[in-house]
Amino acid sequence: MSTEAAADLAARGLAVFPLPPGGRRPTGPWRTHVLTDPARVRELWRDGDNIGVGCRASHVVGLDLDVEDDGQAVLAALAARLGQPWPETLTVNTPSGGRHLYFAAPEGCTIGSFSGRRSPLGPGVDVRGPGLRTGGFLVGPGSIVGGKPYAIGHDVAMAPLPQWIADRLQTQR
Repeated sequence: MSTEAAADLAARGLAVFPLPPGGRRPTGPWRTHVLTDPARVRELWRDGDNIGVGCRASHVVGLDLDVEDDGQAVLAALAARLGQPWPETLTVNTPSGGRHLYFAAPEGCTIGSFSGRRSPLGPGVDVRGPGLRTGGFLVGPGSIVGGKPYAIGHDVAMAPLPQWIADRLQTQR
């Protein structure tokens, strides 16, 4: 199943790489091993591997809305305070009950990764960005951690990163 999930992500324009079965962390260097061709994914992927999505190679900014700090409520409150709509984009449900929001990064984006209380979007809203040199990654849908899946929850095209979010993230460089 993970092979087809990884091939599907590559077909959507995302750069994927294998993570250990059941794991969320790469076991070695991954940035030079990303795959973007669904046929190559099907050829090289070991079924059962989890899926990493490289943000820099995918030109993606991912927002990880944690459950513990209620990241969804934090982002919704920020959007409301700024008079902005909730961003409509590809969304992945995580095993913990959180969500990953996938956005197309602006051209020349140098948004880095932030987590915990350091996030410029607020607590519970971790950021995985392309960065200046290496970039972060997200655990992709089709992965299983602790016996629970990462699964696409809102299957729409990836939206461009809203300017109100980009402005807050780019000022933190």
